[in-house]
Amino acid sequence: MAIILAIQDIPKQWWSRPICKLTNLADGGCDFNPFGSPTLSLSFLIISTVAVFLAWTALRRISYPFLVDVKRAKATPNEIINYTFPYVVSFMGISYEDPQKLLGFVVFLLWMFAITYKSGQILMNPLLLILGWCLYEATIVINSEEKDVRVLKRSKLDLGSVSAQTIQDFYIIKG
Repeated sequence: MAIILAIQDIPKQWWSRPICKLTNLADGGCDFNPFGSPTLSLSFLIISTVAVFLAWTALRRISYPFLVDVKRAKATPNEIINYTFPYVVSFMGISYEDPQKLLGFVVFLLWMFAITYKSGQILMNPLLLILGWCLYEATIVINSEEKDVRVLKRSKLDLGSVSAQTIQDFYIIKG
């Protein structure tokens, strides 16, 4: 969303300007700050970049101390995305120059986070999809006990013995 807001923060006049060339750098003919609200645009871009890096790092550092046997698995569709995209699109007209719409969008995002967190549909997060993670409903055997669980795995979940970790109600499987 930070990228969309940053692009929307670039004034129309800036898009019609010629592309900077090396010869223009010396005479000051180039403007490297295209944003109408540079502090907000750059702040949110930096915060988003740091958040993506932290999520990527956290997912890479997970240890997998449990051995589980996957008996059955099926991919879980993300129905929640189907009805949230129309709401997200309705906020496409927001900008940093419109603080009341921006605040409304922040409230919407917090509300969606609360709903997805409580419902267990954490995979709605597009970041996990981009990083290659998939959500499955699976039947596993752990400590001689069979359980129906939700599983996050980077790539396809195959049947058989695998290493896993639990975080909240999810099993994360090494892959």
